[in-house]
Amino acid sequence: MSQTFNDKLKVLQKTYMKMGIDVSDQIYQSIKAFTENDQKLATEIVNRDSKVNDEEVDLEKEALNLIALRQPVASNFRSIITLLKASSDLERIGDHASSIARETLRINTESRIPEVNEAINQMALKIRGMLESSLDAYVHADQEAAKLVAQEDILIDKKFVLAKNLIVSEMEKNSDKIELATIYLMVVRYLERIGDHIVNLSEWIVYNATGKIVELNPGKIEPELIAKELKNNPK
Repeated sequence: MSQTFNDKLKVLQKTYMKMGIDVSDQIYQSIKAFTENDQKLATEIVNRDSKVNDEEVDLEKEALNLIALRQPVASNFRSIITLLKASSDLERIGDHASSIARETLRINTESRIPEVNEAINQMALKIRGMLESSLDAYVHADQEAAKLVAQEDILIDKKFVLAKNLIVSEMEKNSDKIELATIYLMVVRYLERIGDHIVNLSEWIVYNATGKIVELNPGKIEPELIAKELKNNPK
């Protein structure tokens, strides 16, 4: 394959990595805005939402042009498809981060639930670590590292259930916080979905290396079943 193709592919890869870094920061900022009730920061995040969307559109346009003009061989074709699919997952992660910021803007009270804030911070910290590990696995074409990242999603699901239980408990104790607690439920659900998209990123890394589309967590236990297990075995 020509040097021109390789150069263009490297540009796409750099765009993808920049998207990943931007999305990781978006997660951090959105959680910071939510837990600290920073309405100004939340507004800024919502207004910046188009940045990652635009990056994904640009990457898609350039990737499709590269396919049409260069007709790459199988391995290079996989590299482009991986970027197309994985960038779509990054864009969805960015959407969820923006949705968290929008939930912040819905809150009309200074009140917070400290225990749940801590649980949310822990979820977000783990998720950002997974995302950064996924980006590293992509750079090094390390499918084994990608598989390890996918396995960590079960921890996110468990953290989601524990946070959800805290929120429901707060609703039962304080009826005046039901509206606030409902917003909290949305936030932890968005984080759980982000974890699922990071699993998708890992699956595309494996596809890029092997040409096989695999489901890395085929036996994944849905959060609802985890909740039932925790209820029956609280220890």
